[in-house]
Amino acid sequence: MISTAQTLALGGVILVAAMSPGPDFVIVTRSSALSGRRAGMACAAGIAGGVFLWSVVSALGVAGLLAASALAFTIVKLIGAGYLMLLGVRALLAARRGGYDSTAELPASGPSAIAAFRQGLLTNLLNPKVAVFFIALLPQFVPAEPAVTDTLSLGAVAALVSLTWFTVLANIVNALRGLLAKATVRRTIDTVMGTLLVAFGIRIALQSN
Repeated sequence: MISTAQTLALGGVILVAAMSPGPDFVIVTRSSALSGRRAGMACAAGIAGGVFLWSVVSALGVAGLLAASALAFTIVKLIGAGYLMLLGVRALLAARRGGYDSTAELPASGPSAIAAFRQGLLTNLLNPKVAVFFIALLPQFVPAEPAVTDTLSLGAVAALVSLTWFTVLANIVNALRGLLAKATVRRTIDTVMGTLLVAFGIRIALQSN
């Protein structure tokens, strides 16, 4: 049985990791800025779903196979890097095309809620570094003979903390949408976020396991 102290410690580590700038931060910010709170929160839910799956399979030892296999790690890494770069290129193309309407009411020009959820989920699942992170972290919290409930509890804690942080982020960005009504600002968002996503994709592709 996982103690309250272990739960709080795990939650703290997950929160610090979630708050670190990375691809998840970028896609939640862009979804919220361009499509509003619903898309931002959907993206946060997708990330939380990815965190839950990675934490559970890591606790079960399945993700260890990925970390142990250089070929599998490289394949997942390149797919994930390619996906991030694809999202980044799409954002850059949107900025180049322009066509933003300067209105008092900022229309949804980014991903829909369903697309945002999918982006959050895939960005997290296709990042092998997340698997490595949980493989290194969870053994410190998993009992010697873990029950199914222990494994699910770990996954739930990790997912809930991630969901909470990225939901807060989505709402903060959404609250600032009134400042984003100008077409030049929204083009800048697409340019900056697209560049960051491409950069993250390149960094992941070049990193070794």
